[in-house]
Amino acid sequence: MLIVISYDIPDDKTRIRVYKELLNWGHPVQKSVFEAHLTEAQVSRMSERLARLINPQQDSIRIYRLCSRCERQCEYLGLAEPTPDPDFWIV
Repeated sequence: MLIVISYDIPDDKTRIRVYKELLNWGHPVQKSVFEAHLTEAQVSRMSERLARLINPQQDSIRIYRLCSRCERQCEYLGLAEPTPDPDFWIV
């Protein structure tokens, strides 16, 4: 399933740590937004790892799950491109 992760983190060090962690899971699509194709188990592991990196009193991370029907309805304008699904290959 397609996962969209957005974050608002004022502290530079924490923001960089979160960014680097998210690179292990998906692709940056905006300054504070990542997309990833993950299983529910992977989302849980990612969430646990991210929770350990942030200060819950000042930082915010949002994780949105998009079903396959919702993903097919996504629109991409300008330079935006769909995030590649590692389980899907065009030959």
